[in-house]
Order: sequence, then structure tokens, then C-alpha cells
Amino acid sequence: MKRRTLRIGGVTIRPGETKDIGLRLSETYTGDLVRMPVRVIRAKKPGPRVFVTAAIHGDEINGTGIIHDFLFGDTCEIEKGALILVPVVNVLGFENNQRYLPDRRDLNRSFPGAPRGSMASRIAHTLMSEITANCDFGIDLHSAAFQRTNFPNVRADLANLEIRKLARAFGCALVIDGKGPLGSFRRECARAGCPTIILEAGEPWKIEPSVLQIGVQGIRNVLIHLGMLAGKVTPPPYQAIIRKTQWVRATVGGILKFHISPGEFVTENQPIATNYSILGMEQNIITSPTNGIAIGMATMPAVKPGEPVCHIATLSSQQIRRYQAQLEKAKEHAYVQAQTDLATNMDVVTSPE
Repeated sequence: MKRRTLRIGGVTIRPGETKDIGLRLSETYTGDLVRMPVRVIRAKKPGPRVFVTAAIHGDEINGTGIIHDFLFGDTCEIEKGALILVPVVNVLGFENNQRYLPDRRDLNRSFPGAPRGSMASRIAHTLMSEITANCDFGIDLHSAAFQRTNFPNVRADLANLEIRKLARAFGCALVIDGKGPLGSFRRECARAGCPTIILEAGEPWKIEPSVLQIGVQGIRNVLIHLGMLAGKVTPPPYQAIIRKTQWVRATVGGILKFHISPGEFVTENQPIATNYSILGMEQNIITSPTNGIAIGMATMPAVKPGEPVCHIATLSSQQIRRYQAQLEKAKEHAYVQAQTDLATNMDVVTSPE
């Protein structure tokens, strides 16, 4: 690659070295430094430089767990290039079990940032100038928002050839096409010339075993794809490219009993959940507006009108039949386990007649 020197936070990492760096982010009220933990693994041979970041939202710690588990494996012994691992980006949010920063801003809407801007803007600028600027590719790890869960899916701007290759190589069953919101990390990384994808998986405030397995395998797949690691890419049981998604929302306040689990295929007009009054009277049945797959669901069964119930990715009936057949052949795959795991905190009952 073009760059020869690798320097992060004032620390130079030479070929064959592994270094842990505390990258300065901010200060506490008492003036103590707040540092972001970074591990840099550089192989002796030149090659691509890849970052893996987690917990840009401080309560999304599945990604932290993925990087943590990844560090225990032998996949860190890369043969070419450099791997930059950041298990917690939003250290201040992480310390307080909060999604956002103390200035109440969303860090993942604050990129590319500025050195003299708000707290969020300054942290975003640090990440872009110290991490993104030193890398050729990136993987950013996320979980769902508060009181929701996401079935594992990769989100990527498939119009960008390098990002498309990266997304396919990660080996997630679901790949959702899109540039990402304005101010998001992956969008600004791509604009800066560093193709980046994100993994969305699981719930906030949790580290979930099947999510860890999918995440670790995905990072390994990317490193193999880029020639940084020996081995063969492990494919998913199927891979669906998603162009359209929509949220199904509650129309009345009440308590939900779900009829499907995260990751389950659905058909148009299939019951998703029944909404009961607080005293147990059935109020209405919420149905799917399309054929597809449930990529996200509420984990909070109490809802008000307009609140999200289920996030559905649109698929054709032919795609559903094909993917179901492929999934049937891979009963022990992590994606099958994830569907079971992510439903454990939901009241899932048989669909009404």
C-alpha cells in the first residue's frame, strides 16, 4: 500500500510490532485524560490496513465482545498489513452505560468532525484523523437501539465496488444496501477513501454468544479476502441483498404477544404480533405488509401508537423459498442459533388462526 509509516496517537508501529495505545479523546471535569484503547497489530510484510471499531454508541457492547473474543484467537497473527482494533470508541458513553456522549450528541451523526467543534465533533475528528486516515478498509460493529434487537446484518453502500466486495466477503446472510445516514462514520470513511461496512447485530447492553461467533467469523473472512490471513472464507448459509426495508408500527397502545422471531421469514399479511389491552382484551393483530424477513424487532412488549414493532426487509416469495431451503441444509449454523438466541427475551407464541 502507499503508506509506509504507521503512527497513531504519536506512537510509531513498525513492521512486526504489536502495540497498545491510549488515544487521547477528552478530559473529565477534574482534568483527567479520557483515552480510547487501541491495539495495533502490524505484520512484517506490507499489505492492507484494516480497522475494526465498536461501541461508537456506548451501550452497544456486542461489538466490544466480538473484538475481545477475536483477540483470544489465532487470527490476530496476520501475515500482511496491519490490523487496528478499537473495542470502545465512545469511552464516555460506555462508562455511563449510555448510547450518547455527555453533550447529548450522537457520535455516529457527528462525522467527519472538527478539531475545535463540540465534544462529539472533536472525538469524531480524532477517529477520522488517527484511525481512518491510517487505514485502507474498515469494519464498524453495532447493535440495535434501546429496547430493540437486530438479526445480524451487514450494511454497506453496494454502489461502491470495494465496499461491495468487503460486504460479500464478511459472509453475513443479510446485506442491506445504503450509504448510511448523514454524519455516520461509515459514510464519511467511504468519502475519505476508506471503504467501510458495518455489522448490526443483537441488543444493547449485551454480549450475545451467537452474535460473537458471527462477528469473529466475519472479521476473519475479511482478512482472508484481503490476503492478510491464510485460510478459506466461511460462507453464510445464504446471502440476500436487501434493497428495501420498512418498520411496522403499533396503531394502539397495549401489550404485544409476538408470533415471529428475529430472523424469521414472513409472508404478506402474516401475523407478526397481537396487541392486547392492559387487562388482556385483544385489540388488533399486526401483520406484515410484505414478503420478507424480520431483521429487527422490539424487545419491549408495551407499546404506544406509532412505536416500532418489527423491521422487515423485503424479499420475493421465490427468494424466501430458496433461502429457506439453503438454511434447512445448515441447521447447526450460527445464524440458526442466533434466531433462537435473540428470541429468548420475547414472548413468542403460536400465530392466531
